[in-house]
Amino acid sequence: MNIEIINKIKSRMAGELLPEQLNKLEEVLNDVFDCKKFDDYSSKNNKNLINQYISAKKIEGCSKRTEEYYLSTLNFFEKTIKCDIRTIDTNNIREYLFNYQKINNCSNVTLDTVRRILSSFYKWLEEEDFILKSPMKRIHRIKTPVVIKQALSEEQIEVIRKKAATSNRNLAIIDFLLSSGIRVSELVRLNRSSVSLNSRSCIVFGKGAKQREIYFDVRTKIELENYLKTRKDKNRALFVTERKKTKHGAFSRLSVNSVEKMIREIGVKTEIENVHPHRFRRTMATRAIDKGMPIEQVQVLLGHTKIDTTLRYANVQQANVRYSHQKYIC
Repeated sequence: MNIEIINKIKSRMAGELLPEQLNKLEEVLNDVFDCKKFDDYSSKNNKNLINQYISAKKIEGCSKRTEEYYLSTLNFFEKTIKCDIRTIDTNNIREYLFNYQKINNCSNVTLDTVRRILSSFYKWLEEEDFILKSPMKRIHRIKTPVVIKQALSEEQIEVIRKKAATSNRNLAIIDFLLSSGIRVSELVRLNRSSVSLNSRSCIVFGKGAKQREIYFDVRTKIELENYLKTRKDKNRALFVTERKKTKHGAFSRLSVNSVEKMIREIGVKTEIENVHPHRFRRTMATRAIDKGMPIEQVQVLLGHTKIDTTLRYANVQQANVRYSHQKYIC
């Protein structure tokens, strides 16, 4: 109870005192209330709760990359607050988020991501009866500017393909991303046996270990065939490194970071801004909708649970809006 009182006093005085003064106030209050300082035992309890939460997310099917991001975010939070995470109140969270943005100079988009992670964590603590009520319930979504992220133009696509053509593998990856809308994390997990060149399709396991079928075009099929003909290794991965990586002299499965680096380098060489794997996914969705594919089917192809997410991915060309207005309204 004394810790809660101290936290409330700190929260109310946060706007009036400098950080050094606030720390001194905390020392005095700890002495007055005879509270134990945050020690290794409390820190271990915090880390234990965080690890239990991460384990729960893993059981739910959370991806490895998401687990690592959640863990680093929560560990930074625990290290910063320096108290029992179960005693934090709403004002403490607001203060933390305010200081987080100020110190890291991050955007509202990043800050809202941190808020969502903390909200999920404290909701879990409440559901597991570690706390009575989540302090995040009164902290609402942080408003972020709606920025229209542009898809790649036909000209940009051809310039990128031409630059990637020096490598059969890289060109096959570019075409695969563009025609299927596959996530890069899904792409690197594909095996040769899971891809049917005849039907131009394959089964992928997306977020939450959800299985779905994706499709690719004839051009991608041809580029895949050309690439696979150059493969002499026995690695079952569809895409592998171009140099031998393992200590046994074998090629290893391509990683997400390797694909992102390769595409980023192509963007620099072609002088096209913001070239990254996710932009190919957005481009596929935009082209599909512009050509008349129902949004519900695009949602299935992309593996989105909510159609609102699909709508954020796809940019409908203004020329098509004008045409539809003239067709249906005028």
